[in-house]
Formats: sequence, structure tokens, C-alpha cells
Amino acid sequence: MLNEMRMKGEDFAILAATDAKIARAVAAERCPHCKGPLHQGNYHRKPRGGALAEAGEAFTLRYSLCCGRRGCRRRVLPPSLRFLGRRVYLEMVLILASVQAQVLGATKVARAVTGVPEWTLRRWGSWWRTVLPSQDWWSELRARFVPPPPDERELPRSLLKQIAEDTGASDRDALGLCARCLAPGTTRLRDAARFVRGVAAEFVAG
Repeated sequence: MLNEMRMKGEDFAILAATDAKIARAVAAERCPHCKGPLHQGNYHRKPRGGALAEAGEAFTLRYSLCCGRRGCRRRVLPPSLRFLGRRVYLEMVLILASVQAQVLGATKVARAVTGVPEWTLRRWGSWWRTVLPSQDWWSELRARFVPPPPDERELPRSLLKQIAEDTGASDRDALGLCARCLAPGTTRLRDAARFVRGVAAEFVAG
């Protein structure tokens, strides 16, 4: 059950390897601004895993690229399955803790289970149901689901449920697919989903 799931070190090793492959795929297509060569400009994060994904705190490297052409030098941030924007908590924690808050029905109880503060859980709940639905990439993604699409009033639980129903995936696999769905929100690349689609299958068991 997702409301009881904990992420292990091997899960994050796969996610980190997948992020590295995505970064290489982005680099192979060169700078989106000037078509100059993209070089590694990785940096370290200090992610929090809470009680759900403490093992993920050991995987700190955020893959990043920098244009090598003089006069451009722009940074390109590849899509990620581990980091959702600048949030301190790992993306998997954001998903799992939000689901547990929905299942348990009280942020105080959810805090004890997840290790995530109540105010953070409430802020995440607002993000899922107000900010995410307003994103263009989300509208495009939502249109791809078999009707009816995920109920935006019940995100993220409705998204995971829809993924499982559409694909027949297990809870663990549905979680990996959810991370792939959210990947366009981790970068400004216009065609982020294309890079993720080709190399992120390893996290979903065959």
C-alpha cells in the first residue's frame, strides 16, 4: 500500500542513474538557446527524506549542464525524478507524504508518520490542488489519460490511482511512473517529456 511504502537506498540508486541518463540525453542535443556544446555543471543538494525516504539523503548530486559557447554560457537543468524544483524534500517524499496526509486525514497524524512538518504538508496539499493544475505541461499530460482524467481535487492520490488503472502497475511502479509524469515540472525545457520517456523505464519493473 502506498500509505505504508518506504523508499530504500536501491530505489534512489536507480533514480540517480536514471537522472544521469536523462542529463546525457539532454546534453547530446546541445544548448537549446544557441546549439553550443553542453558541459557538466553538476552541484550538490542537501535533500531531506523524512521518515519515508531517509536513504535518499545520500544521493545529493543534482545533474546540471552549462553551455560551453562563449557569449551564451547559459545553464540548462535536465528533468529529474528525484528533485522537484527547489524544494528541500525529495520528490518521492512529496508524493508519498501527500498521499499519506490524504489517507490519514489529519496533518498532525501524518507528521508523526512521515516526519514532514504539518505546515509543509498543508502547503504541499495546496500546491497539488491549486498550483499544479494551472501549469501548461500538466494540462497536456492530463489530456493523455484515458477518460476520465485524474480528479484535480484529489491529487496526488487520484494521479497514482489513474496510473495504476491505466497501466496495471503495482504501487511501486505507479510511484515511478508518477515521478516520470512530474518530470516536466523540474525543468524549463519545452520538450522535457521526450527526454524522460526514452530513458526512465528502468524504474518501472517489466
